[in-house]
Amino acid sequence: MPFPQPHRRSGRRTPSPASADAPVTRAGRRRRTALLTSAAAVALAAATGGAYAAGWGPFATGAPSSDPAALTQARAFLADWAAGRLTEAGGRTTSPGPAESTLRNFTAGLEIGKPVLIASTATTGRDGTVTVPFTAKMPVTGLGTWTYASKLPLREQRDGTWKVDWALSLVHPKLNGTDKFRLERGTTEAVEVSGRGGAPLSGRTYPSLAPVIARLGKAAGGGPRGSVQVVDRVTGEAKGTVAIFGGAPARTADGPVRTTIDPVWQAAAEKALAAKSQGKNAALVALRADTGEILAMANSPASGFNRAVSGTYAPGSTWKIVTSTALLLKGAVEPGTVVDCPKYLTVGKQFHNVELGEHRGATFAQDFTESCNTAFISLRDKLGDREPADVARKYFGIGQKWNIGIPSFDGAAPATGDATDKAAAMIGQGKVLGNPLTMASVTATAASGTFRQPTLLPGTHGTTTTTPLPKDVTDRLRAMMRATVTEGTAKGLADLPGDVGAKTGTAEVSEQAPNNGWIAAHRGGIAVAAVVEGGLSGSASAVPLVHDVLAAVPADRS
Repeated sequence: MPFPQPHRRSGRRTPSPASADAPVTRAGRRRRTALLTSAAAVALAAATGGAYAAGWGPFATGAPSSDPAALTQARAFLADWAAGRLTEAGGRTTSPGPAESTLRNFTAGLEIGKPVLIASTATTGRDGTVTVPFTAKMPVTGLGTWTYASKLPLREQRDGTWKVDWALSLVHPKLNGTDKFRLERGTTEAVEVSGRGGAPLSGRTYPSLAPVIARLGKAAGGGPRGSVQVVDRVTGEAKGTVAIFGGAPARTADGPVRTTIDPVWQAAAEKALAAKSQGKNAALVALRADTGEILAMANSPASGFNRAVSGTYAPGSTWKIVTSTALLLKGAVEPGTVVDCPKYLTVGKQFHNVELGEHRGATFAQDFTESCNTAFISLRDKLGDREPADVARKYFGIGQKWNIGIPSFDGAAPATGDATDKAAAMIGQGKVLGNPLTMASVTATAASGTFRQPTLLPGTHGTTTTTPLPKDVTDRLRAMMRATVTEGTAKGLADLPGDVGAKTGTAEVSEQAPNNGWIAAHRGGIAVAAVVEGGLSGSASAVPLVHDVLAAVPADRS
């Protein structure tokens, strides 16, 4: 005898022929359902020979599964509420008018923007009520987000549909007939931020620093503050606080927040970006090689995204500083080793040099100064698949977590997966990523021989672990970077006083987008790196930018 099929509930009931025209009360429906359930239970018990003992039937353990229609209705209610369709949201409840009125008045005076309401897993109670927990994220203008959790109870109606069982507490657990919410704003206190020597820094004088100054001030307890309080609807008396925004009152005894920014370097960077970025997105970082202290951090445009320390770019040929280090450490080449530089080289795909240049019979040092892609790619098999990434991490700190004092992207140089990836990584493309901060640090390490944790706040230290470069490697890197200025792609810096060394870069973005222009340079213990988005080449766009900065700052200022 086949098992009888269990009864499945649906949103629509089909009356039996005998009672098709007769009204059915809720009590009558419950009695009839009980009778049907009992009959089905007897039939199933007879058919299964006591399968109830195995956990089937009405005595099974665990909560019953929720009707999908209930969850759909809950989500629709939350979607209407979030979108401001309050009449529609109210219509999905058992009390449309009061629900719409409450949802409309709930945010009055709280200065809340568009909320985000996220439903969670539904549960079903023994009485058939479906409960849908949800998280509410209410953005309060100028302060932050008020986040709390609540629940939607849903009940099945006589017509088989589901509605939210309206109650004030579902809007917020502390909302009731006697209490409401009130927004209290505190006074905005500014925290002063200073640079080297205690010089005051302001976003008006140094526009690129405005977002940084605001962030540092907020971290120190400055900035807007406020709270959402529960108050008596009649008297306005505060009964409690459900959300607090902002930190403690700004400190006074400790003085301003000190940074490593040098006003002279910062002013030069701001001026150069304004004059030479030509309306393109660009960024620059200058830091001390012996301490890692960041002297300048500038962006164009000045407001918004801090691409100088948080950007994620392919560093292009400036990365050849790291690749050269790996090759020199292994003894795979010497500066005088002949490494041919053809126009093209195919490794899974065709690689070429900027403007399709070629240098037949060139030495490795010449390949570096002329930034020959094909020569560097031809040396890929001299290194193991993990070696370039290991060198970047071990000697330059790339891939480790830095702690500069504000959020930053600290570079990426993952192990390569195939020959094409490895070829691209040799010239700073593929999965290799950096920004002016990371490339200024790479340059500082190459010039000084030791990685120093970059920092914006004195006394801030990261957890990086690196190894100093051998002196002979550092000497050869410095010599090749100096030659790049005197006779290579960075000749635009040759008229500057001091022992300037550099490496330019031209990084491909896509086949349709113009290349980004890069330069990483050092002079007198200071390392500078800059990127110009869509700058076509480092020589054309980034070199003039850094030239203006170095020309504006005395060569002996470090």
